[in-house]
Amino acid sequence: MNLSYKNSFRRTLGLLAATVVLGSASVVQAQESPKEEDFYKILRVPAPEGTLLEVGGLVSMPNGNLAISTRRGDIFIVENPTSRRPFFRKFASGLHEILGLAYKDGALYCAQRGELTKLTDTNKDGEADLFETVYAWPLSGHYHEYSFGPKIAPDGSFFVSGNVAFGDEEWWAGESRVPWRGWVMRITENGKMEPWATGVRSPCGLGMIDGELFYTDNQGDWIGSGGIWHLKKGSWVGHPAGLRWTGLPGSPVKLKPEQVYAKVDSRRRRNEQGRAIKPENVVDETPVPLYTLKDQFPELQLPAVWLPHGIFGVSNSEIVQIPEGSFGPLAGQLLVGDQGQSKIMRVFMEKVNGEFQGAAFDFRGGFQSGVLRMSWGADGSLFVGETNRGWGSAGEASEGLQRLVWNEQTPFEMKAVRAMPDGFEVEFTMPIDKKSAEDLASYSVESFIYKYHPVYGSPPINRETNAIKGVKVSEDGLKARIIVDNLRRYHIHEIRLDGVRSIEGSYSLVHPLAYYTLNNIPTGQKLAMGEVSTRRGDAATAEAKATPATPAKATKTPAAGKAKPSKAAPKTASTIESTAAPTYEQVKGLLTKHTCLACHQANKRQIGPAYVDVAKRGYTNEQIVELIHNPKPQNWPDYATEMPPMPQVPKADALKIAAWINSLAPENKANTSQPMKTPDQP
Repeated sequence: MNLSYKNSFRRTLGLLAATVVLGSASVVQAQESPKEEDFYKILRVPAPEGTLLEVGGLVSMPNGNLAISTRRGDIFIVENPTSRRPFFRKFASGLHEILGLAYKDGALYCAQRGELTKLTDTNKDGEADLFETVYAWPLSGHYHEYSFGPKIAPDGSFFVSGNVAFGDEEWWAGESRVPWRGWVMRITENGKMEPWATGVRSPCGLGMIDGELFYTDNQGDWIGSGGIWHLKKGSWVGHPAGLRWTGLPGSPVKLKPEQVYAKVDSRRRRNEQGRAIKPENVVDETPVPLYTLKDQFPELQLPAVWLPHGIFGVSNSEIVQIPEGSFGPLAGQLLVGDQGQSKIMRVFMEKVNGEFQGAAFDFRGGFQSGVLRMSWGADGSLFVGETNRGWGSAGEASEGLQRLVWNEQTPFEMKAVRAMPDGFEVEFTMPIDKKSAEDLASYSVESFIYKYHPVYGSPPINRETNAIKGVKVSEDGLKARIIVDNLRRYHIHEIRLDGVRSIEGSYSLVHPLAYYTLNNIPTGQKLAMGEVSTRRGDAATAEAKATPATPAKATKTPAAGKAKPSKAAPKTASTIESTAAPTYEQVKGLLTKHTCLACHQANKRQIGPAYVDVAKRGYTNEQIVELIHNPKPQNWPDYATEMPPMPQVPKADALKIAAWINSLAPENKANTSQPMKTPDQP
């Protein structure tokens, strides 16, 4: 038996044993497919009582120690960090919100808000006694001017990135108030600064991958969704604020913000009272995707891999590369943290026509707080530094240090997805069952993209279903090449493999969903229809058999479109149930499908308010639908992250969700008659 499924096999034996004991051995329960937690265990790294580890930086040192910086300005050295009793030693304190840490030649380097600092322990007493400013940059004093880094380049220089600020009245608009905000800077060890690239908004995750610079950004104004960008010198990645400084000496970018606004309306308007009008998503406009500007602005660098908002994070952070010997067959691929969803995604990248692109997958969730920083330990485990910092995050804690340990068993996963001239080739970590893999119903593909506009985030737009025309499974069962109709350059392709099973155990994939960013369609040999399977139906039939039928009495609520009974009709048990609000189980699928659970929980504040707190506001169902489609962040001033517009949620689905939310009001009675509260009301 394959050791990868030892844990699941044991669970199955236990189920079978229980069946025999109960005298019903004739009923055999199907084996449960393993989950991500069966392969990657999260361990807590114990810290001294009273230590606040709001981790902003994390780096493993050559001697096996771990250096940690916190956003509160402390730096700790942790000795024996993988042991049950690691020793914490304070190395430095009193610094300004350290959101990055690096080690080089016996010294630590950190990015404070306004400078790159070198810290050295010259007398070898375990504490830093020499603090040197390598390079200082301007600050306006705005709270959002975070600085991230450094990351060390192959030539020994450092990369640091700077957040934009936000407007006073136009609090939604990213601004570069002082030089090089919204930029990434390259800084030499002797203090020479070279502006590298601009267009970044909240560039939390810098990463040096095979000697090249990448970074992650977060959804916001002008940024439709998070993603990973390959940051070449002289590139502009989309946010216009940093273009304010392209006329300064040394700028490798010459593009002006006015050139961008001539192509895409900045929507900076005022009402009759002279007050600025916040731009909202326009549903019936002709959308402008970012890629349409590529020919007009050669400086524009598109994301190598989009990380769809709410699915693969809401606040993307650190990028690390999986080293040889760690995490099984995934060496060389990338892991990307997410602060808001407290999880880690995996990314496979390839180069097509000289540009990076690739696929993103889920990897491991369930961390106690927001994943901000990651670093590999000497034993091949992954240290994970976490912070809530008031931004909000999934998990029960506001900070923490944890460790992710692989149990050396291989999960059944998509190892890689590669672009082909006529579709995609999916490589697996272990052989697939040929019958399920040759069934076209085992696969589905949809494609979409995001708007480029000054609104906070973007709904998915231009969504189309891409038909699966054929599939060819390799002789060794490790690859399946699918022919996909209407591949769309620059679009994100959502690839689902719900029906594919493994040979051993007939297990489903741990993560059956991938998002491939198709910046270029490769040339080469296409598959002939005579060499592929075009069979369809077995997987769909099996799925239908495995899914319990919906009970006849489970009908739509009146808010979702069901006609109300006549007033003269008697209120039977059936009609009463048909008008009842849906249960959580009935809306859970919708909450998952529309990524609502990425930011909200029923009874707990997360990135957004708890649904029970929304229910207390007294919105009608229709008002909640309107707020889903066009959120009003000013109604919730205590939350740092805006909710993006979600007009793509069908009204019928939104009404079901609204009815369930209102059922959480006190005494389980939805209040659908009170008027909507104004922003200054509680």
